[in-house]
Amino acid sequence: MENKVAKKHLITAALPYANGPIHIGHLAGAYLPADIYARFLRMKGEDVAFICGSDEHGAAITLRAKKEGTTPQAIVDKYHQLNAKAFSDFGIDFDIFHRTSSELHHKTAQEFFLELDKKRAFTKETREQFYDDEYNQFLADRYVTGTCPKCSSERAYGDQCENCGSSLNPTDLINPVSTLSGKTPVLKETSHWYLPMEHHERWLKEWIENGTLDGKPHHNPKEWRNQVIGQCKSWIDGGLHSRAMTRDLDWGVKVPTTDGEGKVLYVWLDAPIGYISATKEWAAQNNKDWKEYWQNEETNLVHFIGKDNIVFHCIIFPILLKTHEGYNLPVNVPANEFLNLEGDKISTSRDWAVWLHEFNEEFPGKQDVLRYVLCSIAPETKDSEFTWDDFQARNNSELVAIYGNFVNRATVLVNKYYEGTIPELSQNNYPEIAQQLKKSASTINEKLTKMQFRDAQNEAINIARLGNKFLAETEPWKLIKTDPEEVKNILHLSLQIAANCAIALAPFLPDSSAKLTAILGLGSLNWNDLGSTQIVAADQQLGKVEHLFQKIEDDIIVKQKEKLNSKTKPPAMETTLPAFKEDIVYDDFLKIDLRVGTILKAEAVPKSNKLLQFLVDLGSERRTILSGIAKHYSAEEMVGKQVQVIANLPPRKMMGVESQGMILMAENEDGKLSLMQPDQSITNGSSIN
Repeated sequence: MENKVAKKHLITAALPYANGPIHIGHLAGAYLPADIYARFLRMKGEDVAFICGSDEHGAAITLRAKKEGTTPQAIVDKYHQLNAKAFSDFGIDFDIFHRTSSELHHKTAQEFFLELDKKRAFTKETREQFYDDEYNQFLADRYVTGTCPKCSSERAYGDQCENCGSSLNPTDLINPVSTLSGKTPVLKETSHWYLPMEHHERWLKEWIENGTLDGKPHHNPKEWRNQVIGQCKSWIDGGLHSRAMTRDLDWGVKVPTTDGEGKVLYVWLDAPIGYISATKEWAAQNNKDWKEYWQNEETNLVHFIGKDNIVFHCIIFPILLKTHEGYNLPVNVPANEFLNLEGDKISTSRDWAVWLHEFNEEFPGKQDVLRYVLCSIAPETKDSEFTWDDFQARNNSELVAIYGNFVNRATVLVNKYYEGTIPELSQNNYPEIAQQLKKSASTINEKLTKMQFRDAQNEAINIARLGNKFLAETEPWKLIKTDPEEVKNILHLSLQIAANCAIALAPFLPDSSAKLTAILGLGSLNWNDLGSTQIVAADQQLGKVEHLFQKIEDDIIVKQKEKLNSKTKPPAMETTLPAFKEDIVYDDFLKIDLRVGTILKAEAVPKSNKLLQFLVDLGSERRTILSGIAKHYSAEEMVGKQVQVIANLPPRKMMGVESQGMILMAENEDGKLSLMQPDQSITNGSSIN
């Protein structure tokens, strides 16, 4: 089943929380892929609304305000301005970067709540909630910390464990503590509006797993990422529960009812409606109808998020949209995994991060370099890692030595031999060039349409590799002495390859594509020209030739690593890696049957704090496999992951369950286990050699 052809595209990027600056993990997770996709669609001539803005409510902002001795409004004003400028300087081309503290948003969110309340979407219930006696205050989610019941992290919040990504309620925490007083809170009754999510399980399951809505095809679920489908299925299969949609706070969107005094809308009811209010503001500014983007069935809605926001965008917000009636549901939610930094998780509290606004200041003109690197290592299917050494290497060996070198050689030779006038193609003796360009164009289109941005960028840079190879094989600098007419043909085709580079890489590297467009004397770029050898015209004068990229020297990278380590070093490893085992003969290794499988289901093993039970698809069969990783991974986050399995071990009973294989893990010096996963999706049952 193919997605319907869209007349319009509504693209949203997760609203960044306005209590801190943006770092490269945020960029890699949501904003860069969303920007690439929006630029791609615009170049194709599609009608695109690219929406984002600051999420300015919630307990975390009031906590920061208390900590800094200021007001929540001062906090959100500071970080909204900082992040808006950082995005703009980096070239994230939102159509609007709105904010949820705006009057329009408050009005939109309140009207949305009232319509849901009118449709009896909520139940009003009185339940026990944590209360801080010392501060005489009910404690919202982020005002409570404790030990995560899923992964045993001692730094979990009342709404989510940032270590394993599990969504929580404050009462789920072990040893809960109030962040206000540092004391154990008490339970006290309070009334709230609850969303009975359990009433929506049937249609959600059909929508997520089969892509059908109200009995009609809605989207292609095969195009959704495994981690998205897996996490949603795990939530639904585990049984959905009612979730409070209001909070006892004085900062946020006020509950617009007579019995809602002292209460505000839950941030995950309030914030997604921010996409709607931002679209309203943008539409008003541009003389458009916002309903055409939210309530027109021929508009494709796509949410770009990180994996920690999957449940909110794929379960809670769709329930709200469908219950309200008249709104589109997303046709895709391409959630990325996490980006790590120099061997450790990015941590805002430890300042273990590369901040976007600081990068813009310290690396002027190198935004395209960071875009290229982050897309090259995009955590599309599994966590990935940014290092400064890799940043330098990719710039120097790929952008400078491949892309920049090819463009410079071709344009310098045209300047040298023809005074900058593009020579005519009198005879094409290289039909394979046109064939390869058409093939690359087809692949790039396919990958971008499927939101496989890492593969698409790699194919785009291959066009520059093609150009370098073409020049190296034809050697026009030698041929000019014996066959100057053929040199004209070679350099004409080389500039056509360069023009293809400019088009193919424009969504990824907009600044360098703009430079190359000016060098080639092109007025504008048309995506439909990609794959053509008739983009630049003969007798056209080249613009000023300049290097697209500059080499990054060692001292700059050393300075960045010193800066990072001077802030907060990762915790020192107290143990050492185990010694290598004795040698084995090759035939022993061949006896091991290693296969790739996908985890279909995952659950905790009763009475065990270590074991998880998995149902693994090995292609030709499905097996039950137990693994002692419960302290390192939650059942929810394992669903949908591809793993490496030893498939020919004898079955073994553990806790009364027969395990039919072993999932391979790596163990670091401090005992932390990590999955051994393929670097790209592969057919289940494939052998590992």
